[in-house]
Amino acid sequence: MNSVLEAKHINKYFKKPLLFHVLKNISFKIKKGEFASIMGKSGCGKSTLLYILSTMDTDYDGELYLDNKLISGDSKDSLSYLRNKHIGFVFQFHYLLSEFSVLENIMLPAKKLGEKSFQEIEHDAILKLKMLNIEHLLNKKASQISGGEKQRVAIARALINNPSIIMGDEPTGNLDSHNSDNVFNIFKQLSNEQNLSLLVVTHNEDFAKRTDRIITMEDGKIIT
Repeated sequence: MNSVLEAKHINKYFKKPLLFHVLKNISFKIKKGEFASIMGKSGCGKSTLLYILSTMDTDYDGELYLDNKLISGDSKDSLSYLRNKHIGFVFQFHYLLSEFSVLENIMLPAKKLGEKSFQEIEHDAILKLKMLNIEHLLNKKASQISGGEKQRVAIARALINNPSIIMGDEPTGNLDSHNSDNVFNIFKQLSNEQNLSLLVVTHNEDFAKRTDRIITMEDGKIIT
């Protein structure tokens, strides 16, 4: 089975104020179409690990593979391109630009990538909006829509470059149970219908239990 993401013997140290071994020999794979969650107490290293997996942090020992290609040691520019093209992000806070319309927010990562014309990007963005049942919000400013709607817009933005994997950091952390369910169902649908891989750090046990696999962390190690 093809793996989209693979970590091999990832170790991470914080050097200051004292040497601290924060991630200890982390190895795992995320398969194509797999919907996995990472759980563990605060301070166990979940967000630090996600930061490395997302190629934002390059100060670690070990190997990271994206679509079976070793990317550890790649240049900053190369990683920035890979991140924008192959990894979609959904955070606890949606990070939408409030003065931009919903459509403009969704188009931003594709405009940054610069591989399609404005018309193609706009067309793709509208398709994503339709897929998430929010096309009626298209021209609204991001500041004018509800919290649940903002998170759907953030998911559409994460999908705009047709990434290999979506990474989420507490994507339901700010949402009530109804909107959390909505986000879960959207993710599940993406996994089942688009064969998209998802890796989500969460504290929400109900959310994690319904994913294909829970990766449990404790004291910087994967225990299950």
